Amino acid sequence: MREKPFTRPTIVAANEFLAQAVRTHTEINKLVLRLGLETEIPDDSTLGIEKKCDRLGRIVLARAEEIIATIDGSCTLAEAFVRDVLTFAAEESGGTRQEALLRGLSRDGYVVVWGEWGRAPSLRVALPEEIALPQTDDEVRNLLRHFQFITAAGHLEQAIEAHTRGDWAAANAQLRTFLEGLFDDIARYIDGSRANALPSSENRRAMLAEPQISFLAIDRNEWTPDGKNFVNGLFKMLHTDGSHPGLSDEDHCTFRLHIVLVTARTFLRR
Repeated sequence: MREKPFTRPTIVAANEFLAQAVRTHTEINKLVLRLGLETEIPDDSTLGIEKKCDRLGRIVLARAEEIIATIDGSCTLAEAFVRDVLTFAAEESGGTRQEALLRGLSRDGYVVVWGEWGRAPSLRVALPEEIALPQTDDEVRNLLRHFQFITAAGHLEQAIEAHTRGDWAAANAQLRTFLEGLFDDIARYIDGSRANALPSSENRRAMLAEPQISFLAIDRNEWTPDGKNFVNGLFKMLHTDGSHPGLSDEDHCTFRLHIVLVTARTFLRR
């Protein structure tokens, strides 16, 4: 498993789902025991179930990367928590808190495998391990702050928030605006006066491919004069409405989020 497999919004969604799904003190006490936190959360009823869940969530967020022993081997506290919480999920459930958790897991690069014959659901990685979506997300945000690309960072935050609440149209729109703003900011970072004098974002992207700048590589088809290149193709895909045949709106929006994050990281690292 990845060093940091789940983002904060996913952990919070898991905790909120747990508070709704757990029914008895015995259930929450067993979960606390499996996580090795029995000395920090009492097993009696001096704390209500919701307060126990709240305290548990705060501990997990504060110590998310702490390594603990589980029956399946060593992993982070956050991973053990999310996987344990997932056992309360049901495939036929349409509850909003479960849906929020599943969206968070999808955004972090995981899919839920629903158990058969009474088996608990499990997680599997939806993308190659090298992509590591949570780390990519963190790195993109850190690089945006480093270069002070504040406006672009704001659009990315809004895209992720829209995805979290299931507003696919808003998320897609913010992803397009984020990527366009990112290339604008990069152009201004390289040559502010020249970039500001250009009339459009497409002109600024073309500027990034000019020989004296060579930020976008023509030999790798990142940019070409005829428009048949990776960057233009990505923008055309992001400007289409609706999902691809065979994909739900959620699947297609998650795909767009993933490809935009990986693309942004690649160019910000330059």
